[in-house]
Amino acid sequence: MKKITLLIIMLIALVSCKNETEDTGKLKIVATTSMITDIVKNIGGDFIELQGLMGAGVDPHLYKASEGDVAKLYNADIIFYNGLHLEGKLVEVFEKMEQTKTTIALGESLPKDQLIGSEYFASNYDPHVWFNIQFFKQFAMTVTEQLSKKDPVNSVNYIANEKAYLAKLDALETEVTATIATLPEEKRILVTAHDAFNYFGKSYGFNVVGLQGLSTATEAGVQDVQRLSDFIIENKVKAIFVESSVPRRTIEALQAAVLYKNHEVTIGGSLFSDALGNTGTEEGTYIGMFKSNVNTIVNALK
Repeated sequence: MKKITLLIIMLIALVSCKNETEDTGKLKIVATTSMITDIVKNIGGDFIELQGLMGAGVDPHLYKASEGDVAKLYNADIIFYNGLHLEGKLVEVFEKMEQTKTTIALGESLPKDQLIGSEYFASNYDPHVWFNIQFFKQFAMTVTEQLSKKDPVNSVNYIANEKAYLAKLDALETEVTATIATLPEEKRILVTAHDAFNYFGKSYGFNVVGLQGLSTATEAGVQDVQRLSDFIIENKVKAIFVESSVPRRTIEALQAAVLYKNHEVTIGGSLFSDALGNTGTEEGTYIGMFKSNVNTIVNALK
């Protein structure tokens, strides 16, 4: 991280000059994960200049800032990130940035008594909070508040966008709840590559079991595979799932272990966990990602 700190110092003069020649008058916003980029896009619309650091399939647990990222962050008027130690390798960068600019960890504003505890993160909480739609609605409110504070002239537009987006999130909640209701409760066992879906499980009554634990920085060992294969057989789990931001081989190893013990289990599909799908696709939005995940899970486990 010393290299990143040095980069910040070296970029000050260069970036300051760049700002003077390329200022469009719009707020310059940088977001980390694709989920946060999407929510800021929905609230800010055409009234901001938005750049996201992490694209489709990018694992925020392991993401390191490049020289280009540092330039984007330094140029930004506001930085939005998840927090709760999700972007673990960027913590020091954000601590440096918050000394001179508005830097918002959206997850830190959530009520701690509603978060799921975790000893795997320095925050002591599971950071995968976007799988609770109510939490994501609170993200939208915080983004609106911060944009309006920084750019009061366009506050009415941010508030209007927020109202429209919250209505879409309400509709999403209604739709996915109805879809999940078609899956019998005894079949609601979700086995994935890592424990990113605990908030989802808590919201919709799923028993969630991850092969790697909460952070992809922790490798799954042979004992983890054997333990989970026994669990799958004992509970007659029909399907297990890969994740878009985690190598497929982890779940394939688990499937092989189950098949070796003469139990049939299929790979039910790929879920979006720590990142959205490709830009320009339905799964490249938070709402589309959530629908895709629910449909994939329910169809595979029925």
